[in-house]
Amino acid sequence: MSNKLRISLITAAVLMSSSAMSALPQGYPADYQKIVDAATKEGKVVIYSTTDTKAAGPLIQGFEAAYPGIKVEYNDMNSTELYNRYISEQAASGNSGDVVWSSSMDTALKLAVDYAQEYKSPEQSQLPKWAMWKDKAYGTTYEPVVFIYNKRLIPAGEVPDSHSALAKLIASQTDKFSKKVTTYDIEKSGLGFMLSVQDSKADPNYFKTLADVAKGGLAVQSSTGTMMERVSSGENLIGFNILGSYAEARAKTDPSLGISYPKDYTLVLSRVSFISQQAQNGNAAKLWLDYVLSEKGQSILANQADIPSIRNDIEGKNDIDGMTKMLGSALKPIPVDESLLEYLQPKKRLDYIKQWREAAQK
Repeated sequence: MSNKLRISLITAAVLMSSSAMSALPQGYPADYQKIVDAATKEGKVVIYSTTDTKAAGPLIQGFEAAYPGIKVEYNDMNSTELYNRYISEQAASGNSGDVVWSSSMDTALKLAVDYAQEYKSPEQSQLPKWAMWKDKAYGTTYEPVVFIYNKRLIPAGEVPDSHSALAKLIASQTDKFSKKVTTYDIEKSGLGFMLSVQDSKADPNYFKTLADVAKGGLAVQSSTGTMMERVSSGENLIGFNILGSYAEARAKTDPSLGISYPKDYTLVLSRVSFISQQAQNGNAAKLWLDYVLSEKGQSILANQADIPSIRNDIEGKNDIDGMTKMLGSALKPIPVDESLLEYLQPKKRLDYIKQWREAAQK
């Protein structure tokens, strides 16, 4: 090899290295490049997620553009399927997800307690303290939980703006709302169970309210998509405990779907993510988690996927600041901490489901 060619190759290598370093987010540690290099050698990251592939698409594209040597293998499941699959794979010491990203905050934290590796993301300073657990589990979104209704069949003057107003509306028109009210089946949906428990903590009269809401009979489902479809078509008239992010995205193209943010209290869900201790692509997993939490990743979630940002520095209204200006003190973020685990104890869970079923079937 000639000296001229050798010098050219060295120069190219230096330029490539400098380019990669300059592409790192501002404020990241200098040795972060080692993670990038190791992740590029791994070549992929495996995600187990409850966020549907369509909603996650812009985020995946953004990540692969930022790190062109790494492919995202994305597995979209419901919360119960994700939990059971991950548990069984860990027990068998087989291949599994490098990253878990779940809207079922309680079961995600339960997995994190046993299986998450400790990783202090450089994005920590940009997150609320309630959204982090022991440098292991991270809340990644800020999603109000809403009511949805059919705009063609429910007059604007009847749209409920609180949980008590929802109960009063249905209890006063049981014939109209018979089998027309939809929510999660808390026995089949981990997310539905978790939201119901959080309702009971926020509202001392929750089970009485639930009994009034259920006077016409509930049409329970295991997915948000099914509930939105049935309300839009008129098969159901109203739904509660719906993720506002999905509802807002659909309402942009569906003139029949209305959304109401309860003013008495609005639960705020934050999808929990962690890196597996046994991650085969651990460095790529760190890049993915940091990208999801970064200003760029959060901007994609907020402005392309219609999923509100956990940060307060995102352009537009779809972040903590924007939600706070709209809903103020009504917002009740669900913290990423051990309180989520209380009702996952088998007896307590079964007793709660029994109490819920008794109220919902009156």
